[in-house]
Amino acid sequence: MTVTAEPAVGKEAPPGATAPAPRRRTGRVRRIALPYLLLLPALLLELLVHLVPMVIGIVMSFKELTQFYIRDWGAAPWAGFDNYSLSVDFDAPIGKALLHSFFVTCAFTVLSVGLCWLLGTTAAVYMQENFRGRGFLRAVFLVPYALPVYAAVITWAFMFQRDNGLVNHVLHDQLGLTDSPSFWLIGDNSFVALLVVSVWKGWPFAFLIVMAGLQNIPKELYEAASIDGAGMIQQLRRITLPSLRPVNQVLVLVLFLWTFNDFNTPYVLFGKAAPEAADLISIHIYQSSFVTWNFGTGSAMSVLLLLFLLVVTGVYLVLTSRGRRAADA
Repeated sequence: MTVTAEPAVGKEAPPGATAPAPRRRTGRVRRIALPYLLLLPALLLELLVHLVPMVIGIVMSFKELTQFYIRDWGAAPWAGFDNYSLSVDFDAPIGKALLHSFFVTCAFTVLSVGLCWLLGTTAAVYMQENFRGRGFLRAVFLVPYALPVYAAVITWAFMFQRDNGLVNHVLHDQLGLTDSPSFWLIGDNSFVALLVVSVWKGWPFAFLIVMAGLQNIPKELYEAASIDGAGMIQQLRRITLPSLRPVNQVLVLVLFLWTFNDFNTPYVLFGKAAPEAADLISIHIYQSSFVTWNFGTGSAMSVLLLLFLLVVTGVYLVLTSRGRRAADA
């Protein structure tokens, strides 16, 4: 008589046995879905903080939204492209003021980004040498970047005061470089004051990024160059700058976007009404929206600024990618 043994219920499968197919599929789905679940809070915040307000701003740019419709802005009349036409009509006062603000912002951005990159790169290159106190100097250089923007700019606003500011005290009272104390927060000097503050708080970021990029350059390249008789300038041209090209491409783009869109610095330094010489486009759009209460025109200016930045960023990325491919070829 043959007895057939039935498998014991609940007994574990022997080692090396293949797991059931449904369990394998469930584990695979979990592995695929886990990154998206982790990104979900950031995506929701991005949607609520950036995308939804951006869509609302685009809709507002097509409406004749003034102070009379603040309570119910949805009831504002539809303006079509009138706000855009008004903004780019450079013969009219609004368009002429916007064009002037655009040129001021371009000049300010080019000077600020160039000086930040130059100071940051110079300091980072010199900080690669071993000398006593190097760590302390690195920490000191990063202080402007670590300070809160409002605290730093308010401090500079006090230093630029005409009668009791530190800048005039040094330039006029101590060094005698000026005939009389200068006005730094009004008039043409306001552009210089804004540029000084922007560079002061921006160059440590360039210093930090370039210093990190220098760590990836093999020291053997410099040693070989020294043996071949290359000086410091030749090493900088032939080794340092070419090796830092990918880092500098990202750094310049980030500095450009931050500087062109900078609102905190001119607002804290000058208040709601920036001088004509320092009328950046960010503060100009703020004045058009919240000072004159013409939100439709201000929204149209914001959309035009967004389109300009997208075009410039796209062209920059295309040119840098072509340059990178040409260098690798």
